Amino acid sequence: MSGQAVPRYSQIVDELRRRIETGELAPGDRVPSTREITKQWGVAMATATKVLTELRREGMVRAVPGVGTVVEAPSRPVRTARPAAAARPGGPSNAPSGQTALTLGRIVGAAVTIADTEGLAALSMRRVAAELGVATMSLYRHVADKDDLLVRMMDTVIAEHPLPTDPPAGWREAIELAARQLWDLFRRHPWLAPALSVTRPQMITSALPYSEWMLATLHAHGLDLHSAFTAHLMLLNYARGIAINLESEREAEAHSGLDSEEWITTQEPTLLAILATGRFPMLSRLATAGYDFDLDALFEFGLQRLLDGLAALLDESSAEAASPSDAPPGP
Repeated sequence: MSGQAVPRYSQIVDELRRRIETGELAPGDRVPSTREITKQWGVAMATATKVLTELRREGMVRAVPGVGTVVEAPSRPVRTARPAAAARPGGPSNAPSGQTALTLGRIVGAAVTIADTEGLAALSMRRVAAELGVATMSLYRHVADKDDLLVRMMDTVIAEHPLPTDPPAGWREAIELAARQLWDLFRRHPWLAPALSVTRPQMITSALPYSEWMLATLHAHGLDLHSAFTAHLMLLNYARGIAINLESEREAEAHSGLDSEEWITTQEPTLLAILATGRFPMLSRLATAGYDFDLDALFEFGLQRLLDGLAALLDESSAEAASPSDAPPGP
């Protein structure tokens, strides 16, 4: 009796696994999306989704926000455990012989790498210690707790991209520069936006130049300091609000194995069935024309509208400053 036929999804997994193992698809290369798999192999979306889910389960691929599913780098060799004597307070060293001594910079660097590659949810003191090959308690010689570590992480990544020494002369150009640089920071580090609090602001030294830049720019062009700081918080929280989607999208991709475009594709039949009722003619027209959802474009569109509003406020402030004060009536 002949053996059972190999499931179609397993055949596709085997093919993609072969490409990865032979180097045809190198670490960081994008693997076919679910949509591309359906077209190339002629299978249903559910089958394509199962393919990527299986490759993720095997640790061969991972989802990258804004990019798609890419080949995972080979796992690093497991580090040997630290000798017990080195882990005790007052021991001769923070690291085994032959290894780099444990420092605050190494701890923060490892934590940033974990958050960048695996997300904020993966960050813990134990995870950082494992990455460095040290005892968890040894980290507390350098940082008070996870919250302290998180503040140091934010301070580090913001400090790596300082604002220029000389700002543009125009207020709009100066605000655009700072806002776009902040957006770029959120893009580079998707965990940064959800970690940054507006209602309970952390004391991040490297972030203070952004506040000073905004205040100095807007105050110099007519806004009082209270209004200038309010405008600064508005722009900060606008950029942060959009950027929070970067981390949530990464988490969604990790759980589903689908990037946002692939996920939307799975929802199309349900959406089209609803639109076919005729209750939503504007949405139907939009669905027919198509809409390219892009967070960068969304950020830029909103930024310009906010700056348009600030321009009107600055014009109003300038007009009030130029108007003559009420003079007492003549004799």
